[in-house]
Amino acid sequence: MTGVSTGAIDPVPPEDEPEIARIGAFNHVSPSGKGVDVRRTMVLRKGALLIVAVTVAMAPAACAAPADQGAATSGWVDQQAPGFYRLRLGDFRITVLSDGTAPRDLPMIMSKPDDVRAAFEASHEALPTELSINCFLVDTGAQKILVDTGAGELFGATSGKLVDNLRAAGYRPEDVDTILLTHIHGDHSGGLSIGGKAVFPNARVYVDKDDPDYWLSSAAEAGAPADRKMTFVQSRQTLDPYIQADRLRTFDGETELFPGIRTVPEPGHTPGLTGYLVESRGERMLLWGDIVHAAEVQFRDPSITVEYDVDPAQAVASRMRMLGDAPKQGYLVGGAHLSFPGLGHVRAEQNGFSWVPAPYIGHP
Repeated sequence: MTGVSTGAIDPVPPEDEPEIARIGAFNHVSPSGKGVDVRRTMVLRKGALLIVAVTVAMAPAACAAPADQGAATSGWVDQQAPGFYRLRLGDFRITVLSDGTAPRDLPMIMSKPDDVRAAFEASHEALPTELSINCFLVDTGAQKILVDTGAGELFGATSGKLVDNLRAAGYRPEDVDTILLTHIHGDHSGGLSIGGKAVFPNARVYVDKDDPDYWLSSAAEAGAPADRKMTFVQSRQTLDPYIQADRLRTFDGETELFPGIRTVPEPGHTPGLTGYLVESRGERMLLWGDIVHAAEVQFRDPSITVEYDVDPAQAVASRMRMLGDAPKQGYLVGGAHLSFPGLGHVRAEQNGFSWVPAPYIGHP
């Protein structure tokens, strides 16, 4: 467009005519102030001819452009839009970040497999299914606190999308100064490090001491079932960069870590599974980690366990306690494996409980 505009407006002077003379020629007025300036008329005629010529030449392309653009941008792409969802909690700004999903054939890994199949069939949902992997960024104004880090490179192509979605939401990994792990498992702590390098270079990592006491213990690994040993290996791989940099911090049970952030012990799934109760100006949200893996069955029947539970009986007890407390307290819940964005409330039913997803907020 620059070349076309210059040709249409500027007259064509002799080679040695200075640039300022060309500009002046366009605005020339005859000494008498009457009649028509010949040079100006010639310039306008030449400009008009050039505009017409360019317009005619460009017309077919202009007409074809929408079709070409449509062909380039329409159609099916095998991916979703960037996965983040925003809401406000008092003065805090919350961003739910999707790390992707974990495909699982739930009847193969959960107790009462027939009940699991029946529940999914009654819900008209197919098996295997994809479990959401949700992480939560709490921007308090003073801190940027990330709750869980997703799977990183551990779970394959369907996950490991946290950093991309963090950037899409307007944050960088360097912005995160605090990481709260609900527990140490590949889909929660796996995103701490990629290829042995810390993903969040400025963050301190907090976790209940019972989890590193277990997952970083050689003695515990030696006595663990064979299908659990890989988690010990992965735990060391992803936590080591922070341990070496003296950026791992542990706490013991219930405590206030930061203003508006309290820990809620939920042991069983892992020894140190922890929920985080976030509160600002009287508004509360519990980020409960892995209390529920499958909403289709575990709200109605909290006794259903998953094979990843380190202590299944204790996991059931914690689930019953948290499901009982949520409707009484009325706080918003953020679930790590409830369908993205995993926000809602728990309702007590005559038999068990039910999940009520939070309404979509278009303008947080």
